[in-house]
Amino acid sequence: MLVIGAGQIGMAIARRMGYGKKIIVGDKKAENAQMIAKTMNEAGFDVVPMEMDLSSKSSILSVIAQAQKHGEITMLVNAAGVSPSQASIEAILRVDLYGTAVLLEEAGKVIAPGGVGVTISSQSGHRMKQLTPEADEQLACTPAEELLSLEILQPENIKDTLHAYQMAKRCNEKRVMAESVKWGEKGARINSISPGIIVTPLALDEFIGPRGDFYKNMFAKCPAGRPGTADEIANVAELLMRDSGAFITGADFLIDGGATASYFYGPLRP
Repeated sequence: MLVIGAGQIGMAIARRMGYGKKIIVGDKKAENAQMIAKTMNEAGFDVVPMEMDLSSKSSILSVIAQAQKHGEITMLVNAAGVSPSQASIEAILRVDLYGTAVLLEEAGKVIAPGGVGVTISSQSGHRMKQLTPEADEQLACTPAEELLSLEILQPENIKDTLHAYQMAKRCNEKRVMAESVKWGEKGARINSISPGIIVTPLALDEFIGPRGDFYKNMFAKCPAGRPGTADEIANVAELLMRDSGAFITGADFLIDGGATASYFYGPLRP
C-alpha cells in the first residue's frame, strides 16, 4: 500500500485498509512520515516512512520503485497537498495539480490487477464555475509534463491562490476520470474524494489564516452544522477500496456536510 501525504486523512485510510500489508508512507517532511510510521507500527501495522516531494517526478518515481521492492502495489492513497493559505499559486499548481497527475499516471502503469486507488481532492473544485468542455478535456487528457503549459493555467489567468486551488482540484476530478480508463485496462480502479472542512492540521492553518472567518462560517451554515473528521473520509474510502465498491471507478465523492449545497441554494450563497 502506497500512501502519499502523512496527514490525518492518509493515516485514517491506511489504518482502515492497510492491515496485513507493507505500507510505504511518503511525505515532503520526513519527520511527518516517521511520526505516522511510529504511531502505526506501535499499533501493529507494518509501515516504512519515506521522504518524497509530490511536485517532483523523480521523487514520485523513486517512492514507487521503493514500494515495488516489497511486492506489487495493490493500493494507492494520495492525500498530499497544499492549501490556499499555505502556498503560492505556483506551488499549488505544481503540487496539487501537476504532482497528482504524475502520481496517478505513474502508479497506473504499475498498479496490480485488481488494485485500487483513491486521491483526495476538495469541495473547492465543485464551487468553481463550470469550464468549457474543451478546458475540461485539456485538464483530463493533456500529458502530465505538459499540463502547466496550458493557457488556462498561465499566471495571467489565475486570480489568486484560491482560484489556483480550485483549478487544481477540478483537474484532479477530471484526471481521475481519464485515468480510470487506463487503470481499467489492468483491471484496477481509481476514484477521488472531495472533502469539505475536515479537522486536520491543514484545516487549522486555514482557520487561523486570512480566510479563517470564511471557513468557520461555512461549517456553521452548512446542513451538518459542523466540520468533518478524517475517519468520516476513511468511511467512504473503505467503500471505494473494498470489493463492495467494485463497480465504482472514475468517480468523485463530495463529502462536505452539505456546504456546497448551501453555497448554491442556501445561506452560504454569495
